[in-house]
Amino acid sequence: MTSPFRNQGQAKSCSNWNAQVYGISSHSLRAVLGWGAYNPIIGHEGVGTVAKLGQNVSNTSIGQRVGLKWLYNACTECNTCKCGFKHYCPNQQNTSRHVPGTLQQYALADANFITPIPNGLSSEIAAPLLCAGLTMSGALSHLETSLAPGDWVVISGSGGGLGHVGVQMAARLNKYRVIAIDSGEEKKEISLSSGAEVFIDFKTENVAKRVAEITGEGAHATIVVPGTKEAFEMAPAVVRNLGIIVNVGLPRNDIEIPISATICAARGSSVGTEEQMAELLQYALQGVITPAIEVFEFSEVPRLIQALIDDGIKGRAVVTIPYDT
Repeated sequence: MTSPFRNQGQAKSCSNWNAQVYGISSHSLRAVLGWGAYNPIIGHEGVGTVAKLGQNVSNTSIGQRVGLKWLYNACTECNTCKCGFKHYCPNQQNTSRHVPGTLQQYALADANFITPIPNGLSSEIAAPLLCAGLTMSGALSHLETSLAPGDWVVISGSGGGLGHVGVQMAARLNKYRVIAIDSGEEKKEISLSSGAEVFIDFKTENVAKRVAEITGEGAHATIVVPGTKEAFEMAPAVVRNLGIIVNVGLPRNDIEIPISATICAARGSSVGTEEQMAELLQYALQGVITPAIEVFEFSEVPRLIQALIDDGIKGRAVVTIPYDT
C-alpha cells in the first residue's frame, strides 16, 4: 500500500511525495561520497501532506500531515518483526537507499510506516526528529536497563545534528549527567545549551584524561555519533569497566576498528521504534526537545553537502522544497 505525499520537511534527506521541508545528514553525505549503495534521489526523512491514496489505504487521509523515515517498510513476517522490532528487520527497505528519497516534490510512501505529525508542531522542527531524534532515541534505549538518573554518559559529536538532540534527550528525559565531546566554540555553545554538564574539545584536550577526572572511574556509557575511526577508537577509553558503548555513526565501509572484548560491552544502534517516534514528537510539541535548526532554500543543497564534508554544520540544516499549489 503506497500513498504519494506533498513533502513539507526533512532533516537528513528526502523521500517521495509533495515537498516543503528537508534536512541534511550523514546518510546524504555517504550517498554523495559513494560510501554505500543509495538511490540517486537522496533524503531519508521528511514531512509532507498526503496528496493521493493508494488502493486499500485506510489508515490515513488526503491532506493529513505525516512524516517519512529511514525505515520505508519491513516484511512484518520474520521473527524480528513479530517480536516488535521492525526497525531491525533483515528484509527492510530504506528511504533513499532502496527507494527514491525525499529531496523532491512528491514521494511514494508505505502507508503502514508513516508517522502522523501532531497539530501545533512545525514541520521544520518535526523533520529532524524523524531521523536524528529517532536515531538517538533508539541509542538511548540501550541504556535504560543498565543506567540510572545521575549516571555519566559521554556523547561524542555533541554539537552536530544527532548529537545535540541526543544531549537534550539524555539530560532532560533520562536525567543523565552528560559529558559532551566536540570541537569549537559553536559546538560548545549548542552542547551546553542542550543540557550537557561538561564540554570537552577533542582537538585541544586529552578526552580520556578529562573524563576520568570528572567521573572518577570513567563514564557509565558513551554514545558514538561521528562516523570516524578516531571517535570509535576513543570510546573504550572513556567508559568504566562494564561500561556500555553504543555505536551510531556510519563510517566508510572499509574502516575496521579492533576493540578488545575485555574492555567494554559494545552495542550498535541504527534507529528507534515507531512508539519512540510518536513519544518524541510529543516531547517536541511540549517544547521539552527542540532541535536547533537553520532553514535553507533548495538551491543551497550543494553548499550544505560541502559543509557536511567540512564538518561545518551546527545543529541541523533543514531545506525547504518549493512546490506547485
